[in-house]
Amino acid sequence: MKNLVTRQVNAVSPAELARRWHAVRARMLEAEIDALVVQNSSDWVGGYVRWFSNHPATNGYPTSIVFPASGGMSMIEQGPFGHLVEFDKLAAQTSGISRKLTTPSYPSVGYTGSYDADLAAAELRRFGAKRVGLVAPSAMYHSFGASLKSKLDDIDVVDATDIVDRIKAIKSDEEQGLIRQVASMQDEVMARVRDFIRPGLRDFEVAAYAQYVGQQLGSEQGIFLCSGAPWGEAATFRPRSMQGRKLQEGDVYSLLVENNGAGGYYTEISRIFTLGAAPDELREAHAQVLQAQEYGLSLIRPGVLCSEIYEPHNAYLRLNGIAEERRLSIHGMGYDMVERPLIRQDETMAIEENMLIVCHPGIHNERMFIHNTDVYLIGPGGPSECLHKTPKEVFEIG
Repeated sequence: MKNLVTRQVNAVSPAELARRWHAVRARMLEAEIDALVVQNSSDWVGGYVRWFSNHPATNGYPTSIVFPASGGMSMIEQGPFGHLVEFDKLAAQTSGISRKLTTPSYPSVGYTGSYDADLAAAELRRFGAKRVGLVAPSAMYHSFGASLKSKLDDIDVVDATDIVDRIKAIKSDEEQGLIRQVASMQDEVMARVRDFIRPGLRDFEVAAYAQYVGQQLGSEQGIFLCSGAPWGEAATFRPRSMQGRKLQEGDVYSLLVENNGAGGYYTEISRIFTLGAAPDELREAHAQVLQAQEYGLSLIRPGVLCSEIYEPHNAYLRLNGIAEERRLSIHGMGYDMVERPLIRQDETMAIEENMLIVCHPGIHNERMFIHNTDVYLIGPGGPSECLHKTPKEVFEIG
C-alpha cells in the first residue's frame, strides 16, 4: 500500500482527507453516532465512498465503508470469501482504510445480496457501535440495506446523509484548485472537438474523440451525451446507444461533456456546433438561454435558501416565453454529477460560500434544443467568474 497515492490517477492529499474525517467526526459526536455506513456502486452519482477514502466505486460492483468515530475505516468489496487485508499506518493516512474485507457478491446474482451486509454488521459489532448512521441509503442496493438493518435490530440506525452532505457541499481550497483543473481540462476537450467535428462522422465518433481527449488529459469516468440533427429538429443529449446518426452539412450538433478529472471531481460543459452558418433563430434562442443563465446566477448569494431561488427563476422563464424548470437546471457538483444543493422547491440547504454550482437552463421543443452549461464557485457576493473559459457561443464549423 505504500504506492497507493502515486498509483492513483486523481487522489486528494492526506491532509484533505483528514480535514473531511475530522469535520464528519465532530458532527457524529454531536449526534451521538458511533459509526457510519456508506455504499456506492457508481462514481457518477455515488461519490461518497471516494469522498471518504480516495477510492472510487465503479461499474456496478458495491463498495461499502464502515467509518467509525475513531480509528481506521473498514472497506468491503467484491473478492474471495473470507479474505482480509490489514493495512499499516501509512496506508491508513493516505486512504483512511485499515481493513479490507471481500466477499463474492454480485447485484446480478440475487442470493448474494446479503453477503456485504454480513461483513458490515460484523465490523460494526467489532467497533462496539450502539448508534449507526447510514449515509445516502438511496445509493445502497436494497438487499444490502434491508439485510443490514435486520442484522442490527438491537442497534439504533439513523439517516446521517444530511450530516455529510453539508460538509461535502463546501469545497476546501485544495478542492477548489482541483475543480479549476477539471474545468480547464474540459475547455481543452471542447477546443479539440471544434477542430475534429465534420460532416460524415457519426455522433458517437465525436463523443468518443471527446472521451479520448479527456482520458489523455487524466480523466477517469464520465458521460458524453450528444446528437446531430438538421435545423428544425431538436438535436438533444442522447446516450451512446442512440448516437448512430451520420452528421451532414447544415446540421446542428449538441455535445455535453460531463467527465471527472483532478481529484476525481466532476464539472460539466455543453455547447452547440453548426456544420455551416447558424440560423438566426438559433442564435436568438441561444441568447435567451444565456440571459436566463445570467438571471439564475444573479439570484444565488450566500445565505439565500435554495427553495427561495427556484420560483423567481421559474417566473423569469415564464415571463420570457421559456418553459419553467420542472426537473433541475441549477445544482451542486463535485464527486457526483448531481449533488446538493439543488435549486428546487424541495431543497432545505441555503447557498454558502465555496459551493460549486452548475447552471444550465435551456429551451427544448420539437424544433430545437438550446443549451449552455457552465460551472461556478460561490464567493462572498455570489458566483465567481465562469470556471470554463470556452466562449459561450454557437460554434460554426466550416
